[in-house]
Amino acid sequence: MIDARLFVELVRFEHTLFALPFAYLGLIAATGGRPQAGTFVWVTLAMVGARTAAMTMNRIFDRGIDARNPRTKDRPLVTGQVSLEQAWIVTAASGGLFLLSAWMLNPLCFRLAFVAVALISGYHFMKRFTWLCHFGLGLALSSAPLGGWIAATGRWDWKAAPLGAAVLLWVAGFDILYSLQDVEFDRKEGLRSVPVRFGERKALVIMRACHIASVASLAIFGLIQGYGWVYWIGMGVCGGLLVLENNIVNENDLRHLQTAFFTINSWFGILLLIFTFLEIFR
Repeated sequence: MIDARLFVELVRFEHTLFALPFAYLGLIAATGGRPQAGTFVWVTLAMVGARTAAMTMNRIFDRGIDARNPRTKDRPLVTGQVSLEQAWIVTAASGGLFLLSAWMLNPLCFRLAFVAVALISGYHFMKRFTWLCHFGLGLALSSAPLGGWIAATGRWDWKAAPLGAAVLLWVAGFDILYSLQDVEFDRKEGLRSVPVRFGERKALVIMRACHIASVASLAIFGLIQGYGWVYWIGMGVCGGLLVLENNIVNENDLRHLQTAFFTINSWFGILLLIFTFLEIFR
């Protein structure tokens, strides 16, 4: 049996905070803040299942690379604290939870769940072939708000597209930031990333462009939804967080990278969800 502490470390369970608020955001935006309790529960379980399966597969597929990287050589799957068999069991169980949850939501969610499985299974390999890997991760996580919307309505609606685009660009931006710490290793290993392809300084410019476009997409979403001043205050707060994230890290100083990557990005989704919820019920 896998030790609970090692399991949490293996899948970085706390990173679920990146995507889960956006699944809830899609859910409440589609329902005017009144999702059915059962839908809320199954969306939560779907997100936990998908996120856990995706991260465990990442650890499985990258275990050779992780073993050679000084930053990741102590991960439980590399050290043997978690076995490959145990990791595959976690992947199968969490993937099964995701598919079951999608099936319980509605037929369209279940059909699209297999597209989501392809996305969360495939993006891990992109860094071996293309510097667009950050956008592959963003595309995978953009399914969170779109999935929440479809879970609530049972159909696709283009009104949700700007929200999905905002998540895609936001995630691509912070993943570019995160990859700065592995630039030299990635070059040595022949791995692709925006910093490897364009250099650290230009990578930060691309990150900022992604985040500006993400905020613009959220503004378009707010206009489409007809949201008022509470939402726009929330947009200002979240935009300010991204400005802070872009200013506390530079190519010569990565001391605050973990704060920029995890703390700020966790609050970005949570605060946007809170302000949107308050806007709907004001």
